[in-house]
Amino acid sequence: MLRKLSLVALVAMLTALIAACGGGTAATPTTPPAAATTAPVAEATVAPAATEAVAATEAPTEAAAATEAPTEAAAATVAPTEAATAPSGETGLAAVQANAASISQELADAFDGKLKGTTVTMTGPFVAADEVKFNASVEEFETLTGIDIQYVGSKEFEASIKIQVDGGNPPDIADFPQPGLLATFVAQDKVVDVSEVINADWLTQNYNQSWIDIATMEGGSGPITAGVWNRVNGKSLVWYPKVAFEENGYTVPETWDEMLALTEQIAADGDTAWCIGIESGAATGWAVTDWMEDIMLRTTSLENYDKWVAGDLLFSSPEVTAAAEKMSEIWLNDEYVFGGRASIVTTGFGDSPTPMFADPPGCYLHRQGNFITSFFPEGTVAGEDYDFFYLPPIDPAFGKPVLVAGDIYAMFNDRPETRAVLSYFSSAASVESWVRSGGAISPHNDSSLEWYSNDVDRKVADIILQADSVRFDASDLMPGVVGAGSFWKGMTDYVAGTVELDQALTEIDAAWPGR
Repeated sequence: MLRKLSLVALVAMLTALIAACGGGTAATPTTPPAAATTAPVAEATVAPAATEAVAATEAPTEAAAATEAPTEAAAATVAPTEAATAPSGETGLAAVQANAASISQELADAFDGKLKGTTVTMTGPFVAADEVKFNASVEEFETLTGIDIQYVGSKEFEASIKIQVDGGNPPDIADFPQPGLLATFVAQDKVVDVSEVINADWLTQNYNQSWIDIATMEGGSGPITAGVWNRVNGKSLVWYPKVAFEENGYTVPETWDEMLALTEQIAADGDTAWCIGIESGAATGWAVTDWMEDIMLRTTSLENYDKWVAGDLLFSSPEVTAAAEKMSEIWLNDEYVFGGRASIVTTGFGDSPTPMFADPPGCYLHRQGNFITSFFPEGTVAGEDYDFFYLPPIDPAFGKPVLVAGDIYAMFNDRPETRAVLSYFSSAASVESWVRSGGAISPHNDSSLEWYSNDVDRKVADIILQADSVRFDASDLMPGVVGAGSFWKGMTDYVAGTVELDQALTEIDAAWPGR
């Protein structure tokens, strides 16, 4: 589902949203609203219905690849940490070239010129501005190795890659913005096991273990490492109006209980803390699923989260019920939500943060991924007009998890040059120029926070690099009739007050295929 939109920003955002849908035909709000002090009435946002062809059907708006951050962003209030390991005086590519043999023999051969003159075909959802940035990110590697990476982007990626693979003519490498679609090809034994291509020690060194876990998928003969993560974004973020927030003496909470105390303090001051809206046309309800996923990661184990994604942990289970109840403590309290509970289902997700920029603010907190800055009023500046913090943990036993989205690159044809290129993509060097130009966040441990050209991207990157664990958006991985169907509808009905929670969760479960 990664600034009131200028034409350029609009094109970039729509491109990213289409990519997040695997080439679907989503229409999203194109004109963020002017600041308002009353609950905005949302205009319908049309999003595609769930496709039944693949197991992973995602919320087609927010998500996943909308990482075009404001290039003019001002300094964030939180300084970057020293999470990244790449030396600031050396480019990522130089470091990878020096370390190539420890990544894969084919990558070392490529830098030695042994694969010069070869071609690697690649496809994915990057089009327009994103395609230009992708091509720029591999240009220096192509020059150094003599390997020609021929990328063809498609707005209809989800459909076109299925035709290519089913027809026996897949690209060498494909970029999947949703791992669920990739999993269908892994189950058919159509994908090369990355663990047979890239040194396992390198993968363990350069990725949080959670990224490797998410990339591990069940093949016909057992689990394989299906790809490498290359460009990502974070969703576990809370935005706030910086000046008013600080003038009122509010401080960034470090725990969920502190966040609830802040929420109560704002209410006691006569204001409402939260701006929340989940209206999104045919996709209404996806925003509530993100809250549920973030809370699940903070209240139960990764194993339970994964079981929930797979359908082995029911929505009506105590774990999922508890997450919904935890969310309800905020959502169903009219003193905490701008416009009250009744406004949530009629307020557009893109409109919902607008009251935060009124004078005085209509709300002080808004949880959403980093794409949401595209809907902030024109002229607002990060670090001056707004800032954000990590959505705090709930149970210390589950650490500091981050809900993420992103692109995983998978290999279909096993040749030396293809191995070399995929090995390159496992390093931050492969996305460095994109990071520097804005609009990309690297999940690689060998990235440097100094590469980021704006402080929104830098701060999000730091949160991701510092995470104890990461997990992909659950609804995006569930069967479409659930993740983009009954989950959306059931939670919308519950928030609207037309059904009780138990009934909503039971109805979501009933829609799961095979039950």
